[in-house]
Amino acid sequence: QVQLVESGGGLVQPGGSLKLSCAASGIIFNTYHMGWYRQDPGKQRELVAGITTGGTTTYADSVKGRFTITRDNGKNTVYLQMNSLKPEDTAVYYCNARRTVSVRTQAYWGQGTQVTVSS
Repeated sequence: QVQLVESGGGLVQPGGSLKLSCAASGIIFNTYHMGWYRQDPGKQRELVAGITTGGTTTYADSVKGRFTITRDNGKNTVYLQMNSLKPEDTAVYYCNARRTVSVRTQAYWGQGTQVTVSS
C-alpha cells in the first residue's frame, strides 16, 4: 500500500530552521509531483511548496526566499528546508503525492507533522 511518512517537525524559536522529510513507498516516486501543504485548526489546507517530476518548484508567497523544496528520487524522499521561521508558520505540515494518468488523478497524503514556532 501507499505510505507517505513525514518527519522532522518540532518546536523551534522564531528565526530558527527545520528540515522536514517525507519518505514515500508503494508508488513509483519519480512519476509523482510532490508537495508540502500546511493546515492550522479552523483554516483550509494550503500549498506551501511543490516540485514537479522534472524538478520545477513553486512556493506560496508567504514562504518564498525562506523555504526550499527538493526531492531525491533515489531515496523516494521529498524535503522541505525551512529557514527564518515565523510564528505564523506554525501548523501541521502534510506531504502530498499527485499524478494524473489519462484523466484520472491519483493523490496521496501523509499523516502530517507538527511545526510550532514559538519563543
